[in-house]
Amino acid sequence: MPILSAIPDQAGTYVLLIRIIDRLETHVGRLGVVQFAPGLYVYVGSAHGPGGLRARIGRHNRKDKTVHWHIDAVTAAAPVIEVWWYASPQRLECRWAKTFASNPAVTAPVPGFGASDCACQTHLFLVPGVEVRSIWEALGRPARVSFES
Repeated sequence: MPILSAIPDQAGTYVLLIRIIDRLETHVGRLGVVQFAPGLYVYVGSAHGPGGLRARIGRHNRKDKTVHWHIDAVTAAAPVIEVWWYASPQRLECRWAKTFASNPAVTAPVPGFGASDCACQTHLFLVPGVEVRSIWEALGRPARVSFES
């Protein structure tokens, strides 16, 4: 995917914007079978392994992958339409998740999703489209790239 070349291969924090068009039911690890209503979901993650942000975001955009993380079950069935990122060795994932959680219009549809290794309630949020820009600004306007044409 040529657009991935815009994403650095450094460590960092990212947000996946995922559009679920039709009701989705999928098995999500220890969380079991989860049903997702149509809407715009965001997932907050971090990439501190080999290949950094580019490798992790590239993996999330592949349909043919082994389901390893909670988010893999969703991205295998629904498209990532946009990604935000900030390249830094500092771990901002939980801080960013709290920014989403603090917005009264944002909901946390699956408690524990993507947050098995931290104290956050979740790292997956259902966001009304009108709130996306204000949250992007609250995060300090991280770099972003759209996968929609």
